[in-house]
Amino acid sequence: QVQLVESGGGLVQPGGSLRLSCTASGTRFRFYNMGWYRQAPGKQRELVAGITRGASTKYADSVKGRFTISRDNGKNTVYLQMNSLKPEDTAVYYCNQDPPLENWGQGTQVTVSS
Repeated sequence: QVQLVESGGGLVQPGGSLRLSCTASGTRFRFYNMGWYRQAPGKQRELVAGITRGASTKYADSVKGRFTISRDNGKNTVYLQMNSLKPEDTAVYYCNQDPPLENWGQGTQVTVSS
């Protein structure tokens, strides 16, 4: 079973930036399509960015132009660079395969507030 560990969250002011990281266990990471998801209080978890094993990317309309997903297969890691953050980006952020498997990591909290 693949283990996923997210990091990099925190408290940031509106307009600020954060870079999230997610490291996966195992040896097959390079074959996975990966995604970053988020869940805000009272809302369903949603996919915000995805990257295929060939490094093609996709984004939710709400983050397009502000967030960038990337991956480093040598480090089994997927990143999410988040710029121009807004209060509505506040959520717990998770990574998983795309589409997601049943097991999720602990996530990393992102809070955008002045």
